[in-house]
Amino acid sequence: MIRILFFASLRERLKCESIEVDYESGLTLFDLKDTLMQKDEIWHSALSGNLLSAVEQEMVVENTKLTDGMEVAFFPPVTGG
Repeated sequence: MIRILFFASLRERLKCESIEVDYESGLTLFDLKDTLMQKDEIWHSALSGNLLSAVEQEMVVENTKLTDGMEVAFFPPVTGG
């Protein structure tokens, strides 16, 4: 299983704090995000924007390979002023 966390406005848009999905061999962060975007239009819209991603609490890029039991987090870029 892969545990996926959603933060900030992304959590609000999806009305979901976290989910778990089955792990598949060779899965990358890009593949995971693509699968989630296919759930419905809300998920597609929420995940197709400019998001940051972390695996095991470390910032990563979309071609990062995932392994069973990992934790993935998606969150919008932080802005401030």
